[in-house]
Amino acid sequence: MSHFAQINTDNVVIQVIVAEQDFIDTGILGDPAFWIQTSYNTKEGVHTLGGTPLRKNYAGIGYTYDSTRDAFIPPKPFPSFILNEEKCIWEPPVPMPVDDNFYTWNESTLAWDQIGTE
Repeated sequence: MSHFAQINTDNVVIQVIVAEQDFIDTGILGDPAFWIQTSYNTKEGVHTLGGTPLRKNYAGIGYTYDSTRDAFIPPKPFPSFILNEEKCIWEPPVPMPVDDNFYTWNESTLAWDQIGTE
């Protein structure tokens, strides 16, 4: 069995199901062109089990399918975030500090605010 993401006419994922390619191809669920295979084991362009990655990221509802990149891209969390072209994920303009503290992104200051410690 494989995972398939249904996209709408704007290429936004509206649902993800488990099915066989033959079932998708029957058209029972609508035009097969709107069903794109996705891999549960693919994240940020890497297959977590060492296999071949498929479409950069496992599709989720609200993700966009970019046919040029052949990739599922998550929703942009903040206007300042920049698309990492290799991983097809959104990254902040300033990396989060790497320490034992907890942070949240502050879009108005374009900085990480510490919200607690471990």
